[in-house]
Amino acid sequence: MKKKKNISILLVLVLSIVISIAHLSISVDARKSQGKSSRAHKHQNQRGGNNNKKIPPAPDHFPSYIPAPAPYNDGSYEPHSSIFDVLSFGAKGDGVTDDSKAFLAAWKAACMVPRATLEIPSEFRFLIRPITLQGPCMPHLVLQIDGTVLAPPKLSAWPKSNLFQWINFKWVHDFTIQGTGTVDGQGSAWWNLSQVHNNQALRFYGSCNVTVRDIAIINSPQCHLKFDDSSIVKVNNITISSPENSPNTDGIHLQNTKDVEIQHSVIGCGDDCVSIQTGCSNVHVHHINCGPGHGISLGGLGKDNSLACVFNVTVENTTVQNALSGVRIKTWQGGLGSVKSISFSNIQVSNVKIPIMIDQYYCDKKYCKNQTRAVAISGIKYNQISGTYSVQPIHLACSDSVPCTDVDLIDIQLAPLPESRTFRPALCWKSYGESQAPLVPSSVDCLQRGGSLFKSLTR
Repeated sequence: MKKKKNISILLVLVLSIVISIAHLSISVDARKSQGKSSRAHKHQNQRGGNNNKKIPPAPDHFPSYIPAPAPYNDGSYEPHSSIFDVLSFGAKGDGVTDDSKAFLAAWKAACMVPRATLEIPSEFRFLIRPITLQGPCMPHLVLQIDGTVLAPPKLSAWPKSNLFQWINFKWVHDFTIQGTGTVDGQGSAWWNLSQVHNNQALRFYGSCNVTVRDIAIINSPQCHLKFDDSSIVKVNNITISSPENSPNTDGIHLQNTKDVEIQHSVIGCGDDCVSIQTGCSNVHVHHINCGPGHGISLGGLGKDNSLACVFNVTVENTTVQNALSGVRIKTWQGGLGSVKSISFSNIQVSNVKIPIMIDQYYCDKKYCKNQTRAVAISGIKYNQISGTYSVQPIHLACSDSVPCTDVDLIDIQLAPLPESRTFRPALCWKSYGESQAPLVPSSVDCLQRGGSLFKSLTR
């Protein structure tokens, strides 16, 4: 009996040990499974598996010869606000303190957020040294300028390595500058320099789908607004202003840029209100009030025997007053290339020295060497050009070896200013095309006929 009791106790102990071991094994397996699940969940979060996805920060530097990719954001990252006020990044806005670092920090933050607005608030004046604001950025970025942005007024404040642009926008896409504020280049110190630095206040390089509207740009060291190697550009309702005697202060300068619309703006400066240079096409300029200045110009093209091509440009519904020229095309001797499919229509001029000009002998110094080669000019239409001039109604000075062809003069009505005593008759030299009345004064009817025949014979 005692033996059976001992065996029973032994069986109970063995069974208890087996149950404990099984329970321990199940617990360990459960903890392992839980650990694997936790690690997998964490990995999924890092790869974008839930609503708390993380995005990698944008690198601080990219090689200058390769456009940086847009910061990664698949749309799940939502910042607390899409407004980036430069004051929140340390800007003082007192017009004296250098706010460049704050401006750049605000730009980098806004660049990473879709539909962000970088805000320059009203009633503040921000001193900004030469700076490059680089993209690409997330879509629909807006620079809202309601305050005043100031360039350094002293030349010594400009780094010697950056005398060519003040605020440089590089590789920006789907970007807008707008607002009620002013961009002030404070450029008077530059205007007395003998050396031309070709400095731009606002410059866009390698950019696409850019809009500039409503702001004022004043007193640039030289060119106020430049687009270089860009496309799909819209400029609307801006004001550009600098003194008449401020040299080389072009209003809007286009180079290697296509698909452009410039409209409903007031431009007064010391050079061309709009300057269209080589590599430009599909440009529409309309409803512009230009003056003082040098009018609206194509060129100078072909400098230093270079190749220059401009085509499909329309300038219409525009007024030009107190200017050197109204609408003009200027090319250097010795150049190559062509200017074609250009239309100037419904242009009203007032106190303009020469309202209509083609100059294939352009020279900006005392002497330029005579050369036979020239940029070819064809398919130029002047329609409904009217108003007053002080020197000459039309000056078409085309190349002896490469004459202008297919030039149309339609409804030209120009009168000399009553107080002008030095006006000259119209000039058409080596200019072939057709005229259509009314043509006033009578000397305007000066085109040589048979331009199409001449062109076919010289091909």
